[in-house]
This record gives sequence, C-alpha cells and structure tokens, in this order.
Amino acid sequence: MIAVKESEGLYLTSFSRLEKHLAGSGRVWLERIRQEAIASFADLGFPTTHHEEWKYTSVAPIAGIPFEPARFEPAKSLVEKVKGSPWAELECRQLAFVNGRYCPELSELGTLPRGVKVSSLAEALKSGDATLENHLARYAAYRDHAFVALNTAFMEDGAFIEVPKGVVLEKPIYLLFVSVGSDQPTVSHPRNLILVGRESQVSIIEGYVGLGEEVYFTNAVTEVVGGENAVIEYHKLQQESRRSFHIATLQLQQDRSCRASTHTLTFGAALDREEVCALLGGEGAESYLNGLYITSGQQHVDNHTTIDHAKPHCASRELYKGVLDGKSRGVFNGKIIVRKDAQKTDSRQTNKNLLLSEDAAIDTKPQLEIYADDVKCTHGATIGQIDPEAVFYLRSRGIGKEEARSLLTYAFANDIIDKIKFEPLRALLRDELFGHLARGQKAEGM
Repeated sequence: MIAVKESEGLYLTSFSRLEKHLAGSGRVWLERIRQEAIASFADLGFPTTHHEEWKYTSVAPIAGIPFEPARFEPAKSLVEKVKGSPWAELECRQLAFVNGRYCPELSELGTLPRGVKVSSLAEALKSGDATLENHLARYAAYRDHAFVALNTAFMEDGAFIEVPKGVVLEKPIYLLFVSVGSDQPTVSHPRNLILVGRESQVSIIEGYVGLGEEVYFTNAVTEVVGGENAVIEYHKLQQESRRSFHIATLQLQQDRSCRASTHTLTFGAALDREEVCALLGGEGAESYLNGLYITSGQQHVDNHTTIDHAKPHCASRELYKGVLDGKSRGVFNGKIIVRKDAQKTDSRQTNKNLLLSEDAAIDTKPQLEIYADDVKCTHGATIGQIDPEAVFYLRSRGIGKEEARSLLTYAFANDIIDKIKFEPLRALLRDELFGHLARGQKAEGM
C-alpha cells in the first residue's frame, strides 16, 4: 500500500506522459478540458469518509494501490473465451472493449439505420466529428467530482452513439467492457457519450465483465442526452471480478417530455460505487430509476442517485432493492431535488433491503430537497430479513429450508429484473441471480 498523496502524484505523473503522447493532435478544445480535469483532481484529491457524499464508503483501498494504465491485448484465446461467455450473447448490436480499448474482433454492428452513428470514441475523435466538441464532458461534473475528473483527464476511448431525430431502434445496442488483469494492478477509464435525438427511441446495455482474479480498477463515465419526446432505456450491468474496484458515473440529461428508464444491476467487484444522476431539464420529462445489488462475502456496494427536477410538470419513480449476505455492506443514498420553479412535480423514491445474514449491513439514506410548494413527493426505506412464516409455509409443502429461502429471495429481487423489457437480457439476469443464490447456499453449507 502507498500513501494517498503519493498515489495522487502517480496519476499526475501518468497524465504528464499521456499529455506528451497526445501533443499535436490538433484538438485544442479536448486538450483544454483534459488539463482542467487533471487540475480539478489535483485540487480535490481522493474523497474521504469526512466528505458527506462519501460518508459510508472509503476509497482508501483504491488510493492505496499504485495502478498503472491497462494495456490492450486482444489475444485469440481471449476473444474465444469472451465469445463463449453468456454475457457476450445477447442477440443485439455489440460494440466491445478490452481494458477500455475498442476491440473489433468482439464487435458486431450489422447494418445501422440511416444517420445513426455507433463507433468507438477514439475513432470519432480521430475523424474530427464536430458533435463531440459540443457535448463531450459537458454534462458529468468533473470540476467537483474527483473520479469524474480522473476519467475526463485520461479519456481516450469508449463508445460514441448518435441517434438522429425520429429514429426507432428495435434492438438494443450493447456496449461490452471486458477487463483483463495482469501481474501489476491496472486502471482503465472508459468514457461513453450517447446522444438521442428528438422523438427517437433507443435501448442501451452497458456491461462490465472481469476475466481472471487479478486486481484492477475500472473508472467509467457515461453521458446520455435525450432530446424532446425521446424514449431511452438504459441498462448497466456490473459483473467485475471479486478483487476489482469499480467506480461509475451516469449523467442523464433530459429535454422536454423525454422519458428515460435506467436499470442498474450490480453483482461483482470488491468495492463498487454507482452514481446515477438524472436532470429533468424540460417540462413534462419523466425518469424511472431502478436498481438491484446482490452482495456476499466482504463486498461493498454503494448506490448514489440524484434526480434533479429543474422544470415543472415532471415525474420520477425510483425503486432500488438490495440482497446482502455474508459480511457484505451496502449503501443507498438517494436524493430528489425539486427546484423553485419545478411546480407540479410528482416524485416517489423507495429503497428495500433484504439481509440474509447477521453480519450483513446496509446504510440507507433517502433524501428530499424541495424548494417548490405545489408538489407530490414521497420517500422511504425498509430493511428486513426473510419472513420465517413464509419459509414455514413453503416447508409445510415439502420444500427444503434453503430452497425456500432461495425462492423468497428470488421473488424479492426478480421484481427489478421484470422491469427490463428486452427478454434475452431478463433471461441472462435471472440465470445470474439463480447462480448467486446457489453459490450462497453452498457457502452457507460449508
């Protein structure tokens, strides 16, 4: 382990090397943003538990490891291994990345509707796409968020998607990020920009999968911009290795009457922090935030959400559920902000948690900040264990104790999975949920 200040210094040194490598690229606007971002990180430093927003999550394990930039090594054996994984078989357009770098061997886009752009961010930057200058790094707050600042300073690749006005994509676009560790701890900074035009409809799946058991760190940022009357379905799947660290920020920007649903599902990583921020910036916008986190062992998962009602006549619904086993710990911090002029806001927030062991713990903090007087807003949280009467009922019908517990746990969690419209993804997640429950039973019996 190294001192925090020394760790911060390593990132500054690494940025200096990157800056020299990218010198003369001709993208002055991007160089300026990178420099502003690394300056913000140098000023902010890593957050500590003394920061209110990080009160229940310590990033000391991340700050104490000297991560090096991850290398891109798309070996044939790796490609075959990924293709054989159920996470790579979702029957939709796929844009794949290995250690944060575009991997054409694992990508399959097929024929895209006219005007739709789907490419790696590096390719879009190289082509000089003017859209990027107007949107990239304009939404996620790198000036006051250390990990967003780090990502912005080091962003080189990720996904760029632009859907023009009036286009309806029938199948999702799958952004698959595969992490492969090495002998030395490594870090990657995937950056995604998704622009959905007026009256368009799109479904995005953003999946993170870890191969092997090495120590690595994924620091991801995704910016999604929805135009007037756009419909967006966004899914985030996190299945990193159990020794990895995962910090991710989703910034969702919604225009008038834009309807957006997000589904954040977390299974892996030793330490995970998922930030979902939705800004309802146009009248009549609607946001639906759903989340499911399944933990065991000594995992730590932190879900931090913000729904910002900036305009009147907007609605939001939020439901996050957690299933915690072993000595794992969960955090839910959900904030709903209703601005002064956001009259007629209708918002509801719920967090429900199921503790499967006496050593599992959850810190839940739903919040309301209301500055308008004509609103309907509610929030609440519950923490409990499996109902013994329900277990007894199932056992009285010939079902074993552990199987009864698994069935009740599955029913509790499946409520979130059922909200996903794309059937192949629902099936994959149900299999993953069953797998986690089965492994939990096995560990309990050891």
